[in-house]
Amino acid sequence: MQVIATAGHVDHGKSTLIRALTGIEPDRLAEERRRGLTIDLGFAWTALPSGAEISFVDVPGHERFLGNMLAGLGPAPIVCFVVAADEGWQAQSSDHRDALAALGIDQGLIVVTRRDLAPERVADVIAQARAELSGTGLAHAPALAVSAVTGQGLSELRNQLDAVVAAARAPEADHRVRLWVDRAFSISGAGTVVTGTLAAGTLRRGDQLALCGAGLSRDVVVRGVQSRGGALEQLGPVSRAAVNLRGVSTEEIGRGDALLTPGAWEITAQLDVRRTTGRALDDAAPEIMVHMGTAAVPARVRPFGADHARLTLARPLPVRVGDPIVLRGSGSRSVHGGALVLDVDPPVLGRRGDGARRRATLESMPAGGDAGVEVQRRGALREASLERFGIIVRSPLPEGLHRAQGWLFSTDALGRWTTELHALLDRDRASDPLSSGIPRKAAVDALALPDATLLDTVIAAAGLERRDGRVLDGSVARGLGAAEAGISSLEQRLLIAPFAAPEAEELAALHLGPRELAAAAAQGRLLRLPGEVVLLPSSPALAMRELAALPQPFTASTARRALGTTRRTVIPLLEHLDSRGWTRRVTAGLREIVR
Repeated sequence: MQVIATAGHVDHGKSTLIRALTGIEPDRLAEERRRGLTIDLGFAWTALPSGAEISFVDVPGHERFLGNMLAGLGPAPIVCFVVAADEGWQAQSSDHRDALAALGIDQGLIVVTRRDLAPERVADVIAQARAELSGTGLAHAPALAVSAVTGQGLSELRNQLDAVVAAARAPEADHRVRLWVDRAFSISGAGTVVTGTLAAGTLRRGDQLALCGAGLSRDVVVRGVQSRGGALEQLGPVSRAAVNLRGVSTEEIGRGDALLTPGAWEITAQLDVRRTTGRALDDAAPEIMVHMGTAAVPARVRPFGADHARLTLARPLPVRVGDPIVLRGSGSRSVHGGALVLDVDPPVLGRRGDGARRRATLESMPAGGDAGVEVQRRGALREASLERFGIIVRSPLPEGLHRAQGWLFSTDALGRWTTELHALLDRDRASDPLSSGIPRKAAVDALALPDATLLDTVIAAAGLERRDGRVLDGSVARGLGAAEAGISSLEQRLLIAPFAAPEAEELAALHLGPRELAAAAAQGRLLRLPGEVVLLPSSPALAMRELAALPQPFTASTARRALGTTRRTVIPLLEHLDSRGWTRRVTAGLREIVR
């Protein structure tokens, strides 16, 4: 399947050609048929000799309807450029050439119509068309002459269309959806229906899509999908699509709106762009019309020299890096030029000299964006954000980038974070010798990490440790300050009587409270058990020696007597041994050694 848009001067026979190829009248409006003048977009479809199916978008040629023409040409990947043999290249031929050049369209063919009226001019008109299109993507497009009235050349045209379609770039059926709406109407019993060219992705009945509209943005549901007059369960690219929607009225959606894969597109009103065709950007009016897809949106222009500018749109659009746009003067009937989107999330420019610095950055930026530049500017960026921007993340990663937990971050950012984390720990130790480290949340907040999951990466890069929800430096010998004497005295006493846990009065006499005991435990000098039972870290192993000598299984009372301790001490000690898998309960009152 493919979609082909027409292009060419008014009254050069575009609609007549489509009618002859498909048998379908592309002029939908009564006024168009009465005046013999295409005003808005027309649609038709046919099968080619190979069996391939194609749809046509017929665009108006008159200069007054340039906006409508751009809405039809914008989403189409292939163009059929029409020039009449009896008139040759005309003014709107140039406008349409400028439009397709701005859009970067490089697939299509040249068709000279009305060959029956001026057969002697066909060769000259083809040569003229090639000369005019020499700077565009159609410079080397196939060319042939036809007559829709006599049928001359139509068979050859169908075969040539077959060849063009066969050679066209394969669309991405698994890509994210961005369906630019070109029509919206209501059908009795069905409700709201919109149409557009599906250039990539797949639409399925029941899909939930995000509507990005001029008046509102909301989620909508696909009730049904049609293409070329038939209902389908799903539709892939490149196709003309008619989508029946639930959740929106025809008054709330229209041309220039877009249906999107939810969460997959950057919706922005500010773009940094590079000129690709036409006049210089510093020659543009302060306000210009931006055409993208089927949308036409006013925008303010801040030029960065002749070739780069920032565009601030009157409303947000779903945009990706590499999108082509057409620029037209507000109220103008001609194309100012074309541009390529370089940045969909540009930095704020508020300081003196920011504009000149931004110009230098844009001049060096590749057309498809640069993951390294984007990450370096922010320090860290979700990989999914780059995908949403339309920037490809190469593998392996460019030098200076790192990946963790779905984030990309720069070497500079990682260095700043590790340096600051070490400084935090130094300040913490200086202010509180008993500190057992910095709580994780405090570290995340102090470093201003974009995501708490990055802290483990920073800890590892800094050569630090995680323990009990805190960050600490295990390589630094930590004292206990004023508590050192009390802790040392307790250690000496427990070496003599390892299971004689101190009572509250003894701890108070040693000036050891919960905070001092916690600091000593964090340093591995004491073992704290529930009920403020304090022993040496070696006590569990010593207890196991004594318990292993008992008849198995044994009771808590037997263990208490063997260890020469109290019930207050033996119960939490046995539970600690259970938790380590060294002992296990046999019954409610019996335990045994795990061998």
